[in-house]
Amino acid sequence: MVKAFLIKYGEIGIKGKNRHLFEDALIHQIKYALKPVEGEFLITKEQGRIYVEAQTDYDYEETLEHLKHVFGIVGICPMVQIEDRGFEQLARDVIAYLKERYEGQALTFKVHARRARKDYPMESMEINAQLGGRILEAFPLMRVDVHHPQLLLNIEIRRQIQIYSEVIPGPGGMPVGTNGKGMLLLSGGIDSPVAGYMVAKRGVKIDATYFHAPPYTSERAREKVIDLARIVAKYTGPIYLNIVNFTDIQLYIYEKCPHEELTIIMRRYMMKIAEHFAKETGSLGLITGESIGQVASQTMQSLAATNEVCTLPVYRPLIGFDKQEIIDVSEKIGTYETSILPFEDCCTIFVAKHPVTKPNLNVIKRSEQKLQEKIAELVKTAIDTTETIVVEA
Repeated sequence: MVKAFLIKYGEIGIKGKNRHLFEDALIHQIKYALKPVEGEFLITKEQGRIYVEAQTDYDYEETLEHLKHVFGIVGICPMVQIEDRGFEQLARDVIAYLKERYEGQALTFKVHARRARKDYPMESMEINAQLGGRILEAFPLMRVDVHHPQLLLNIEIRRQIQIYSEVIPGPGGMPVGTNGKGMLLLSGGIDSPVAGYMVAKRGVKIDATYFHAPPYTSERAREKVIDLARIVAKYTGPIYLNIVNFTDIQLYIYEKCPHEELTIIMRRYMMKIAEHFAKETGSLGLITGESIGQVASQTMQSLAATNEVCTLPVYRPLIGFDKQEIIDVSEKIGTYETSILPFEDCCTIFVAKHPVTKPNLNVIKRSEQKLQEKIAELVKTAIDTTETIVVEA
């Protein structure tokens, strides 16, 4: 039974003198990801390698599934660890390993030995040749192919000897928390959860703000957004979700401003409120799921008009994606089926028949002057009554 996993990382390996900080962050995320898994695990690093070793009985498939959600991991190698009891015992252990996994399969193979412990009496090329010969004797259907093998058998001679032949892809990216924190404007749609996932993949810790508009949006719409945050949290770790009651602000804008400008003005106040929470909690920017030209509020002119109210940078990881590309990512990360549930949020309930697509910022600001009587009070009330919950996977 496999009792250990070799964890392979990508970009972390080129971080120079700071590499240990990224390795430690990755180990921290692995420990968090494995907390719900039954069993005890020891996570260690040694000579540019990170190992996850089961100390007790554990569920292999569940462990693998949780490791697949850790940003920074590019490959997960289930491996067998054996003590060094000489080459003859190694050859027997390798044959037993292959019989358990590949008995009866007509595969091409290559042996790749790595002698990290230089006191081992055989050199890497000699180990490759000797083990290759033993495998051909034991498995008549197998053939050697050193260029494009179907089976690459890795033998690492370290403190113990490690045998593995499978590299299960991880999500890649950078460990969460190594690149600051951002505030995601999260809705119940397809786009914003994908945007949160993509920025978190670059090492950014994610908090989120959701705008709720009861009674125009249902309690089920609120639960849908929490469910989406829970799915994204499988990758990001805990998400602090601010749930803002936006109803009074939305109705006031609807009453006072031209309806074709409603979406832009509403969006500007969403950005202001989200930025308030971002600054309060140390986020370094806002994150949205917008892409150019997808809807009226996402033309270049509209994005410029919403950006204008922000002093923090606004990150839009989906800016050049078309809808199908966004859907493809949402299906991959598991948010799509939840996103398409038919519960409307406040972005969709007050939509003008003919929204402005090329808003003039001066015109928008003149319209906003009609709000001055009450808007500051309404924004303060929305902020003061915001509910913040911690969402975990």
